[in-house]
Amino acid sequence: MKITTVPTGTLYSTNYRLFFKNENGYISPLHDIPLYADKTRNIFNMIIEIPRWTNAKFEISTKEYLNPIHQDTKSGVPRFVHNIFPYNGYIWNYGALPQTWEDPTHLDKDTQCKGDNDPIDIVEIGFRVGKTGDVIQVKILGVLCLIDEGETDWKLISINITDPMAEKLNDIEDVEKHMPGYLQSTVEWFRDYKVPAGKNRNIFAFDNQPRNRDFALKVIQQTHEQWQKLIKSSHNEGGLCCQNLTNTTETVNLTQYDEAEKFVQAQPEFTNTSRRVAFPKVDTWSFVKKD
Repeated sequence: MKITTVPTGTLYSTNYRLFFKNENGYISPLHDIPLYADKTRNIFNMIIEIPRWTNAKFEISTKEYLNPIHQDTKSGVPRFVHNIFPYNGYIWNYGALPQTWEDPTHLDKDTQCKGDNDPIDIVEIGFRVGKTGDVIQVKILGVLCLIDEGETDWKLISINITDPMAEKLNDIEDVEKHMPGYLQSTVEWFRDYKVPAGKNRNIFAFDNQPRNRDFALKVIQQTHEQWQKLIKSSHNEGGLCCQNLTNTTETVNLTQYDEAEKFVQAQPEFTNTSRRVAFPKVDTWSFVKKD
């Protein structure tokens, strides 16, 4: 599946949207991009929302028609994460797996917390810096479980299958072996990244330790099954927009390519803007006390 993206609105503003297209027209990245790139080998499609070393909190808009990527807001203002010394923005390519959903009515037996109503999050730890909207193929190495304001928030750890390190990294213990310190930095980043904005540290399940590949694959399967129930339903408790264009035998939420085209064409023309204007602290560090 060849995927392209089309931006609308003003970058780093509340009306910015990044829409996705396949060879037939506009699609929903959440519902129309397959979860698996190669199911027999457990290779997954990952949608990059936030490239490494950037600060803008881009994410799939789960409640909007066509589920474009937009920038999260706080009190009506586009959200950026602070640079936590010695890191500059996010320390990996960050995104989501399509056709997954963490059901907010499902109580996880391991965490005793309900899902966060989003597709499952994933970080990609290879050396290439991606772009917002890239769809890349990854293999899963493990998973962390963040407890975010009382909700289960899985963070999958993956590697791009084309990365030079991909052959060496097959499970979570390989990351520490070949990239010493990276997992600890990942835990610290997720623990502390909200502190400069005045929030408490995040906490983790499983004593801050990542679980292995097999455990992570089970979590993916669970969230994929939750999505399958979601896409077949005419109503969902989380209020997600489930209109899609390709799941013809599995959904009551079909839309049409001509309708999607008209919708995107009605959006404001794309305008670029400076990140430094939108986020003056882009080149400054916040300091968080380590344990």
